Amino acid sequence: MALTVGFDLDMTLLDTRPGIKATYQVLAAETGARIDADLAVSRLGPPLTHELAHWFPADQVERVADRYRELYREHAVPGSLELPGALAAVAAVRAVGGRVLVITGKYEPNARLHLEGIGLEVDALVGDLWAETKGDALREHGADVYVGDHLGDVRGALAAGAVAVGVATGPYGPAELTAAGAHTVLNDLTEFPAWLTAHLAG
Repeated sequence: MALTVGFDLDMTLLDTRPGIKATYQVLAAETGARIDADLAVSRLGPPLTHELAHWFPADQVERVADRYRELYREHAVPGSLELPGALAAVAAVRAVGGRVLVITGKYEPNARLHLEGIGLEVDALVGDLWAETKGDALREHGADVYVGDHLGDVRGALAAGAVAVGVATGPYGPAELTAAGAHTVLNDLTEFPAWLTAHLAG
């Protein structure tokens, strides 16, 4: 069977912080809520509703989340940047005949807009998953490897029995990712092609 590699999106393939910060600022202006956008973007990973619960009453969170997702298309997608090595990492998987997945906590239609924006074609995209629930999608698609920046990504990989590759481009450094159970930790995705070659060589 072909190698199947899953990637997280935020702070693994893309630096979405500038666009997400802009979206929170627009949302705050529109709703009158006090939102510390810098703090919010410092803790990307968990579901959107977890973050919004810090700034809105519980009975408003779902409605505000819907509005955030609408604003996101205009304010966040254009402002996001490919992280170093992202496209080359995907190309490395393709070069060995592998399949590429993106498994993300992000709202799936907006995640698709991101991928289209950087011209990244994947074999499967699954959104709205977090931590161990990512493991369900990884198992379903037969992922051998999962690459992510968050401790939750490591947990998802381990739940699926996949090789957990941490990248230190998000909120956690190599020591924290290793302590969470990552099998290997890269500084960024520029190191992924060489790691993949060594991994496949066994």
